Amino acid sequence: MQPYIVSFINEHRETLMGRWEKELIEVGQESYLKPIANTVFENMNHEFMYFIFDNVALKQDQANEQLSAFADRYIQSGWPLAYFTKGLQVFRRVMLATIAESQDDVRQILAFFTDLEAWIDGIINQLVNDYTGTWEDIIEMQKLSLLELSAPLIPVFEGITVMPLIGTIDTARAKLIMENLLEGVITHRSHVVLIDITGVPVVDTMVAHHIIQASEAVRLVGATCILVGIRPEIAQTIVNLGIDLGRFPTKSTLRKGMATALEMTNKKMIDL
Repeated sequence: MQPYIVSFINEHRETLMGRWEKELIEVGQESYLKPIANTVFENMNHEFMYFIFDNVALKQDQANEQLSAFADRYIQSGWPLAYFTKGLQVFRRVMLATIAESQDDVRQILAFFTDLEAWIDGIINQLVNDYTGTWEDIIEMQKLSLLELSAPLIPVFEGITVMPLIGTIDTARAKLIMENLLEGVITHRSHVVLIDITGVPVVDTMVAHHIIQASEAVRLVGATCILVGIRPEIAQTIVNLGIDLGRFPTKSTLRKGMATALEMTNKKMIDL
Protein backbone atom coordinates (compact mmCIF):
# COMPACT_ATOMS: atom_id res chain seq x y z
CA MET A 1 0.00 0.00 0.00
CA GLN A 2 1.43 3.38 -1.05
CA PRO A 3 1.74 5.87 1.87
CA TYR A 4 -0.05 8.65 -0.01
CA ILE A 5 -3.10 6.39 -0.54
CA VAL A 6 -3.16 5.62 3.19
CA SER A 7 -2.96 9.37 3.93
CA PHE A 8 -5.72 10.13 1.45
CA ILE A 9 -8.02 7.45 2.94
CA ASN A 10 -7.41 8.68 6.49
CA GLU A 11 -7.93 12.32 5.47
CA HIS A 12 -11.21 11.65 3.61
CA ARG A 13 -12.40 8.74 5.75
CA GLU A 14 -15.87 10.09 6.59
CA THR A 15 -16.60 11.15 3.02
CA LEU A 16 -15.41 7.84 1.59
CA MET A 17 -17.37 5.77 4.10
CA GLY A 18 -20.56 7.74 3.47
CA ARG A 19 -20.31 7.37 -0.29
CA TRP A 20 -19.26 3.73 -0.10
CA GLU A 21 -22.16 2.85 2.20
CA LYS A 22 -24.65 4.34 -0.30
CA GLU A 23 -23.09 2.28 -3.09
CA LEU A 24 -23.19 -0.89 -0.98
CA ILE A 25 -26.91 -0.37 -0.40
CA GLU A 26 -27.29 -0.49 -4.19
CA VAL A 27 -25.24 -3.69 -4.26
CA GLY A 28 -27.76 -5.14 -1.80
CA GLN A 29 -30.39 -5.07 -4.56
CA GLU A 30 -28.60 -7.91 -6.34
CA SER A 31 -30.75 -11.05 -6.49
CA TYR A 32 -28.28 -13.22 -4.57
CA LEU A 33 -28.42 -10.81 -1.60
CA LYS A 34 -32.19 -10.25 -1.42
CA PRO A 35 -32.84 -13.23 0.93
CA ILE A 36 -30.55 -11.59 3.54
CA ALA A 37 -32.35 -9.52 6.18
CA ASN A 38 -31.80 -5.75 6.00
CA THR A 39 -30.32 -5.51 9.50
CA VAL A 40 -27.89 -8.35 8.78
CA PHE A 41 -26.87 -6.72 5.50
CA GLU A 42 -26.36 -3.31 7.14
CA ASN A 43 -24.23 -4.83 9.89
CA MET A 44 -22.16 -6.63 7.27
CA ASN A 45 -21.65 -3.40 5.33
CA HIS A 46 -20.34 -1.62 8.42
CA GLU A 47 -18.06 -4.47 9.38
CA PHE A 48 -16.70 -4.77 5.84
CA MET A 49 -16.04 -1.04 5.55
CA TYR A 50 -14.38 -0.72 8.95
CA PHE A 51 -12.26 -3.77 8.22
CA ILE A 52 -10.88 -2.23 5.01
CA PHE A 53 -10.31 1.23 6.53
CA ASP A 54 -8.75 -0.09 9.74
CA ASN A 55 -6.27 -2.30 7.89
CA VAL A 56 -5.00 0.07 5.20
CA ALA A 57 -1.90 1.02 7.21
CA LEU A 58 -0.87 -2.55 8.07
CA LYS A 59 2.20 -4.18 6.59
CA GLN A 60 1.52 -6.55 3.69
CA ASP A 61 1.98 -9.77 5.70
CA GLN A 62 -0.24 -8.53 8.52
CA ALA A 63 -2.88 -7.30 6.09
CA ASN A 64 -2.92 -10.66 4.27
CA GLU A 65 -3.24 -12.53 7.56
CA GLN A 66 -6.12 -10.32 8.71
CA LEU A 67 -7.85 -10.66 5.34
CA SER A 68 -7.58 -14.46 5.39
CA ALA A 69 -9.06 -14.61 8.89
CA PHE A 70 -11.87 -12.26 7.83
CA ALA A 71 -12.62 -14.29 4.69
CA ASP A 72 -12.52 -17.61 6.54
CA ARG A 73 -15.10 -16.40 9.06
CA TYR A 74 -17.58 -15.46 6.36
CA ILE A 75 -16.85 -18.44 4.13
CA GLN A 76 -17.94 -20.70 6.96
CA SER A 77 -21.15 -18.71 7.38
CA GLY A 78 -21.93 -19.01 3.66
CA TRP A 79 -21.63 -15.30 2.81
CA PRO A 80 -21.37 -14.92 -1.01
CA LEU A 81 -17.98 -14.04 -2.48
CA ALA A 82 -19.68 -11.83 -5.07
CA TYR A 83 -20.69 -9.39 -2.33
CA PHE A 84 -17.05 -8.74 -1.38
CA THR A 85 -15.74 -8.51 -4.95
CA LYS A 86 -18.55 -6.18 -6.03
CA GLY A 87 -18.15 -4.15 -2.84
CA LEU A 88 -14.44 -3.66 -3.49
CA GLN A 89 -15.09 -2.67 -7.10
CA VAL A 90 -17.57 -0.09 -5.83
CA PHE A 91 -15.01 1.16 -3.28
CA ARG A 92 -12.46 1.65 -6.05
CA ARG A 93 -14.98 3.72 -7.99
CA VAL A 94 -15.74 5.85 -4.92
CA MET A 95 -12.03 6.40 -4.30
CA LEU A 96 -11.40 7.51 -7.87
CA ALA A 97 -14.37 9.89 -7.84
CA THR A 98 -13.17 11.44 -4.60
CA ILE A 99 -9.55 11.87 -5.74
CA ALA A 100 -10.77 13.40 -9.02
CA GLU A 101 -12.70 16.02 -7.04
CA SER A 102 -9.69 16.96 -4.92
CA GLN A 103 -6.94 16.74 -7.53
CA ASP A 104 -6.53 18.56 -10.85
CA ASP A 105 -3.24 17.01 -11.98
CA VAL A 106 -4.11 14.26 -14.47
CA ARG A 107 -0.73 12.53 -13.99
CA GLN A 108 -1.25 12.26 -10.25
CA ILE A 109 -4.78 10.93 -10.79
CA LEU A 110 -3.40 8.28 -13.17
CA ALA A 111 -0.66 7.32 -10.69
CA PHE A 112 -3.26 7.12 -7.94
CA PHE A 113 -5.46 4.94 -10.15
CA THR A 114 -2.59 2.55 -10.96
CA ASP A 115 -1.59 2.04 -7.32
CA LEU A 116 -5.21 1.82 -6.19
CA GLU A 117 -5.93 -0.77 -8.88
CA ALA A 118 -3.02 -2.92 -7.72
CA TRP A 119 -4.13 -2.71 -4.07
CA ILE A 120 -7.81 -3.53 -4.71
CA ASP A 121 -6.98 -6.30 -7.20
CA GLY A 122 -4.62 -7.83 -4.63
CA ILE A 123 -7.42 -7.96 -2.05
CA ILE A 124 -9.90 -9.42 -4.55
CA ASN A 125 -7.40 -12.06 -5.72
CA GLN A 126 -6.68 -13.14 -2.16
CA LEU A 127 -10.39 -13.35 -1.34
CA VAL A 128 -10.99 -15.48 -4.44
CA ASN A 129 -8.06 -17.76 -3.57
CA ASP A 130 -9.19 -18.12 0.05
CA TYR A 131 -12.76 -18.86 -1.00
CA THR A 132 -11.66 -21.33 -3.68
CA GLY A 133 -9.25 -23.16 -1.39
CA THR A 134 -11.74 -23.41 1.46
CA TRP A 135 -14.57 -24.66 -0.72
CA GLU A 136 -12.28 -27.19 -2.38
CA ASP A 137 -11.36 -28.51 1.07
CA ILE A 138 -15.02 -28.65 2.11
CA ILE A 139 -16.04 -30.41 -1.10
CA GLU A 140 -13.20 -32.91 -0.74
CA MET A 141 -14.23 -33.67 2.85
CA GLN A 142 -17.85 -34.11 1.78
CA LYS A 143 -16.75 -36.34 -1.07
CA LEU A 144 -14.75 -38.53 1.32
CA SER A 145 -17.69 -38.69 3.72
CA LEU A 146 -20.02 -39.74 0.92
CA LEU A 147 -17.54 -42.35 -0.25
CA GLU A 148 -17.34 -43.78 3.25
CA LEU A 149 -21.12 -44.05 3.34
CA SER A 150 -21.38 -45.46 -0.18
CA ALA A 151 -19.85 -48.87 0.55
CA PRO A 152 -21.10 -50.07 3.94
CA LEU A 153 -20.51 -53.62 5.11
CA ILE A 154 -23.39 -54.91 7.25
CA PRO A 155 -23.16 -58.06 9.40
CA VAL A 156 -26.57 -59.76 9.28
CA PHE A 157 -25.84 -63.21 10.76
CA GLU A 158 -22.85 -64.79 12.36
CA GLY A 159 -20.36 -65.34 9.55
CA ILE A 160 -22.56 -63.58 6.95
CA THR A 161 -22.23 -59.93 5.86
CA VAL A 162 -23.89 -57.88 3.14
CA MET A 163 -22.53 -54.95 1.13
CA PRO A 164 -25.35 -53.10 -0.69
CA LEU A 165 -24.07 -50.96 -3.56
CA ILE A 166 -26.06 -48.02 -4.92
CA GLY A 167 -25.12 -45.74 -7.80
CA THR A 168 -22.27 -45.68 -10.28
CA ILE A 169 -19.04 -47.46 -9.42
CA ASP A 170 -15.89 -45.63 -10.50
CA THR A 171 -12.24 -46.43 -9.80
CA ALA A 172 -12.08 -44.44 -6.53
CA ARG A 173 -15.23 -46.07 -5.20
CA ALA A 174 -14.08 -49.54 -6.31
CA LYS A 175 -10.91 -49.06 -4.27
CA LEU A 176 -12.99 -48.14 -1.23
CA ILE A 177 -15.25 -51.17 -1.77
CA MET A 178 -12.20 -53.41 -1.83
CA GLU A 179 -10.79 -51.90 1.38
CA ASN A 180 -14.12 -52.07 3.23
CA LEU A 181 -14.68 -55.65 2.11
CA LEU A 182 -11.32 -56.90 3.30
CA GLU A 183 -11.43 -55.00 6.59
CA GLY A 184 -15.03 -56.08 7.21
CA VAL A 185 -14.39 -59.75 6.47
CA ILE A 186 -11.59 -59.82 9.02
CA THR A 187 -13.37 -57.65 11.61
CA HIS A 188 -16.67 -59.59 11.47
CA ARG A 189 -14.98 -62.96 10.84
CA SER A 190 -17.20 -63.44 7.83
CA HIS A 191 -17.37 -66.69 5.93
CA VAL A 192 -19.74 -65.41 3.25
CA VAL A 193 -20.06 -61.90 1.82
CA LEU A 194 -23.02 -60.89 -0.33
CA ILE A 195 -22.41 -58.01 -2.75
CA ASP A 196 -25.81 -56.60 -3.69
CA ILE A 197 -25.78 -54.68 -6.99
CA THR A 198 -29.54 -54.12 -7.16
CA GLY A 199 -28.98 -50.37 -6.95
CA VAL A 200 -26.17 -50.21 -9.53
CA PRO A 201 -27.73 -48.78 -12.70
CA VAL A 202 -25.08 -49.98 -15.18
CA VAL A 203 -22.74 -52.95 -15.05
CA ASP A 204 -20.13 -52.62 -17.79
CA THR A 205 -16.76 -54.27 -18.28
CA MET A 206 -15.00 -51.95 -15.83
CA VAL A 207 -17.61 -52.44 -13.08
CA ALA A 208 -17.56 -56.21 -13.58
CA HIS A 209 -13.75 -56.17 -13.42
CA HIS A 210 -13.85 -54.32 -10.09
CA ILE A 211 -16.41 -56.78 -8.70
CA ILE A 212 -14.32 -59.76 -9.82
CA GLN A 213 -11.24 -58.27 -8.20
CA ALA A 214 -13.15 -57.70 -4.96
CA SER A 215 -14.43 -61.29 -4.93
CA GLU A 216 -10.96 -62.66 -5.57
CA ALA A 217 -9.56 -60.57 -2.71
CA VAL A 218 -12.31 -61.86 -0.41
CA ARG A 219 -11.47 -65.45 -1.43
CA LEU A 220 -7.80 -64.91 -0.61
CA VAL A 221 -8.65 -63.98 2.99
CA GLY A 222 -10.70 -67.15 3.42
CA ALA A 223 -14.26 -66.07 2.64
CA THR A 224 -16.70 -66.65 -0.22
CA CYS A 225 -18.34 -63.87 -2.22
CA ILE A 226 -21.87 -64.11 -3.64
CA LEU A 227 -23.04 -61.55 -6.17
CA VAL A 228 -26.75 -60.80 -5.82
CA GLY A 229 -29.24 -58.41 -7.40
CA ILE A 230 -28.55 -59.39 -11.01
CA ARG A 231 -31.58 -58.07 -12.88
CA PRO A 232 -32.50 -59.51 -16.32
CA GLU A 233 -31.13 -56.48 -18.19
CA ILE A 234 -27.88 -56.68 -16.21
CA ALA A 235 -27.59 -60.39 -16.97
CA GLN A 236 -28.11 -59.68 -20.68
CA THR A 237 -25.44 -56.97 -20.64
CA ILE A 238 -22.96 -59.28 -18.90
CA VAL A 239 -23.56 -62.01 -21.51
CA ASN A 240 -23.30 -59.58 -24.45
CA LEU A 241 -20.01 -58.21 -23.10
CA GLY A 242 -18.63 -61.71 -22.62
CA ILE A 243 -17.88 -61.10 -18.94
CA ASP A 244 -17.06 -64.27 -17.00
CA LEU A 245 -18.67 -64.26 -13.55
CA GLY A 246 -18.44 -68.03 -13.18
CA ARG A 247 -15.73 -67.90 -10.50
CA PHE A 248 -18.22 -67.16 -7.72
CA PRO A 249 -21.95 -67.77 -7.07
CA THR A 250 -24.52 -65.31 -8.44
CA LYS A 251 -28.17 -64.91 -7.48
CA SER A 252 -30.93 -62.75 -8.85
CA THR A 253 -32.12 -61.43 -5.47
CA LEU A 254 -30.73 -60.79 -2.02
CA ARG A 255 -33.27 -63.26 -0.56
CA LYS A 256 -31.94 -66.12 -2.71
CA GLY A 257 -28.38 -65.10 -1.95
CA MET A 258 -29.10 -65.12 1.77
CA ALA A 259 -30.58 -68.63 1.54
CA THR A 260 -27.41 -69.82 -0.19
CA ALA A 261 -25.21 -68.09 2.39
CA LEU A 262 -27.11 -69.80 5.24
CA GLU A 263 -26.59 -73.20 3.60
CA MET A 264 -22.88 -72.50 3.18
CA THR A 265 -22.58 -71.68 6.89
CA ASN A 266 -24.61 -74.73 7.99
CA LYS A 267 -27.66 -72.70 8.93
CA LYS A 268 -31.25 -72.73 7.76
CA MET A 269 -34.39 -70.72 8.25
CA ILE A 270 -37.41 -72.47 9.79
CA ASP A 271 -41.00 -71.21 9.72
CA LEU A 272 -42.51 -71.22 13.19
